[in-house]
Amino acid sequence: MRKIASAVLTLSLIGILLVAVAQLPEFGSEYSPAHNYVSRAYLEEAMHETGAMNIITGIILDYRAFDTFIEATVMFTGTIAVMLLLRKEGGADEQRNT
Repeated sequence: MRKIASAVLTLSLIGILLVAVAQLPEFGSEYSPAHNYVSRAYLEEAMHETGAMNIITGIILDYRAFDTFIEATVMFTGTIAVMLLLRKEGGADEQRNT
C-alpha cells in the first residue's frame, strides 16, 4: 500500500511540475522575468558605476559582493559540517591501543 501511495504522490508531483513548466514563457521571450529593468540597468550602467572593465566582474564584486560572500560562507559551513560528521572517531593513538 505504501508503494502505491508513494507512486501516486510522485506521479502527481511530476504532473504539477509539467503543467507549471508548460506555463513558462519561451526562452528568449521579451516577457521572460529575466528581461526586466534590473538587467537593463546592469548592462547600461555597470561599467560607469563600478569602474570595472568587465561587466560580469563589476556585477559580482560590486552589486552582489555581500550575497557572494554569504554564499561562500554557507558553502564553507556546509563543508565543515560534512567533514565533522564523516570523521573517524578517535585519533591514530586510540585506534592502536584498542
